Amino acid sequence: MGHAVGDPSLSLKMIMSTAVYLSEPGIVSPLGATLTANAEALFAGKRQLMLDQDLYPGRRVRVGRASAELLPVPESLREFDCRNNQLLLTALQSLLPVISELKTNTASARIGVVIGSSTSGISAGEQAIAQQLQNGERPKAFNYRQQEIGTPALFVARYLELNGPALTISTACTSSTQAFISARALIEADLCDAVVVGGADSLCQLTIQGFSALESYSENFCQPFAQSRDGINIGEGAIVFILGKSPTPYRLLGAGASSDAHHISAPHPEGVGAEQAIHAALADAGLSAEAIDYVNLHGTATPKNDEMEAAVMHRVFGGELPCSSTKSLTGHMLGAAGAMEVAACLLALKQQQLPVQTAPMPYDPVLPALNLVTVPSQATLNTVMSTNYAFGGSNVALILQRA
Repeated sequence: MGHAVGDPSLSLKMIMSTAVYLSEPGIVSPLGATLTANAEALFAGKRQLMLDQDLYPGRRVRVGRASAELLPVPESLREFDCRNNQLLLTALQSLLPVISELKTNTASARIGVVIGSSTSGISAGEQAIAQQLQNGERPKAFNYRQQEIGTPALFVARYLELNGPALTISTACTSSTQAFISARALIEADLCDAVVVGGADSLCQLTIQGFSALESYSENFCQPFAQSRDGINIGEGAIVFILGKSPTPYRLLGAGASSDAHHISAPHPEGVGAEQAIHAALADAGLSAEAIDYVNLHGTATPKNDEMEAAVMHRVFGGELPCSSTKSLTGHMLGAAGAMEVAACLLALKQQQLPVQTAPMPYDPVLPALNLVTVPSQATLNTVMSTNYAFGGSNVALILQRA
């Protein structure tokens, strides 16, 4: 018997046979390089988007740049040296004690790595080509592995000396959201006892100029769901967690995904696939929509995404559920966006506060009303959802719950 696209029965976990839990993340984002700095910015609505003149020659663009000092890639892993992996390396540092303890009790072949990325080290390739055009030869230090899409997971596995499965997921803006589904599948299939999971993407000319060519890049601060919204700002960063069987305060309770394949770069106008992914996640978790206390929205500030997403949210949850798009603070972190927004959800559960988005000026009256969180707010939060949608019709929803 066939299945409809996005049928909840296609959820990767039919019955939760193994409870899986998340550690607090290691994080480097435009909001800071510590969990505390990110929490402060998320709950105060502090936007960290700056003007850049190097990524698009002749034009200033607004980006979310990770301004933290990044650690150098060790000489023994020089073939992996690129900004993307430096972001990952720096984010991993706060998790090293947890990983060290994990390795004392778990065979390295039972610890996997799943990282979502859409850029990998493309910026290193851009710099090498620019030098070749100028001088006639590429830099001697350049290695094609620096820009390979599979590099992030392999680099993390080599750096941590892990021998389990190492996968890089690249599904555009759902890359690191999909990574959590794949990581959980490795545990439930008994291929791994724990997985280093997350996402990383770095600023590069390809993505900035590509979105500009699609007329989807805003020269102003992005304003999700605003009447005057005119496109995204791009951000960068790396966020990594440990997903495993050992209980923590944060459980990955449900996940749902669909592929509607409506258009290569535009969402289905009615959000059919997005809604299917949300319902699949709810079915996977054994919950009704009323059990969700907050949703972190995809909220890119493009006209088509926000129109679709507002309609889906209103159909599934109504207009009263607190929700927000933290991309208004960080920019759209592309392959790392899902992991960043899972971190925002985890911090919301931890601190019982709602992530804030900058207020739309004004909210688009054509859209169904949403209860956007635009001022610092306390809340009783037990179960939260994060949603992401990508080019090609990839749609993913994750549900986290206080354990």
